[in-house]
Amino acid sequence: MQFPVYIELGAWKIHPHFLFESIGYAVAFRLLLWNVRSDTIVRSQRSLVIIGGLVGALLGAKGLVALEHLDLLWQNKHHWLLLILQGKTIVGALLGGWVGVELTKARIGVTQSTGDAFVYPLLAGTAIGRIGCFLTGLSDRTVGVATHLPWGVDFGDGVLRHPAQLYEIGFLAVLALLIWRRRQSAYRSGELFQIYLASYLGFRFLIDFLKPAFHPIPGLSAIQLACLMGLLCCSRQLSRRFFIPR
Repeated sequence: MQFPVYIELGAWKIHPHFLFESIGYAVAFRLLLWNVRSDTIVRSQRSLVIIGGLVGALLGAKGLVALEHLDLLWQNKHHWLLLILQGKTIVGALLGGWVGVELTKARIGVTQSTGDAFVYPLLAGTAIGRIGCFLTGLSDRTVGVATHLPWGVDFGDGVLRHPAQLYEIGFLAVLALLIWRRRQSAYRSGELFQIYLASYLGFRFLIDFLKPAFHPIPGLSAIQLACLMGLLCCSRQLSRRFFIPR
């Protein structure tokens, strides 16, 4: 397999990252619209919450990718700026979107939880997007470090590496199943989102040990530090979920 793996549609050759990222956004947005049909929040307020989440996600995705590759600032400032314009990180988008939603809710006076409607859109969109990351190869900067395991993938540099993108797709599929099963019994509003958030941040913290990255603190990347901060922020909700009786 030669990376990037372009997708041929008739006379067109489409870059895999662009194609699957676009499909991921479309599927996620469609699922979100489906989920909010039975929402108890006024439509105008829900629209504002979604917009606040999107703005926060954009700022978070760009801000964290800048920190993740901060080492390039001293090596090649133009490359660093180009990377910020083109790149994004899911962890930054997730945390930024979470902050954006909560700030918007506080501004417009919405007190009930709104996160559950985002869970399956986030799961599906992320998994679809990771297909494009895998097919893009080295230039996507999401590949793993070298490995001698039999399923290592040569992304074009002659080195067998962990297919970290496929690990994430598998994790998201298992997490979707677990959340679906939890949904079949009684649960608190917002609980599904907290399970998703904590699980994904915990997974990313662990899986990023298998990725080459700049480590502002020895042994930890900027994304891993963001994951830890996110886990700390949602620890109150997690403790209520597991330790306070219904």
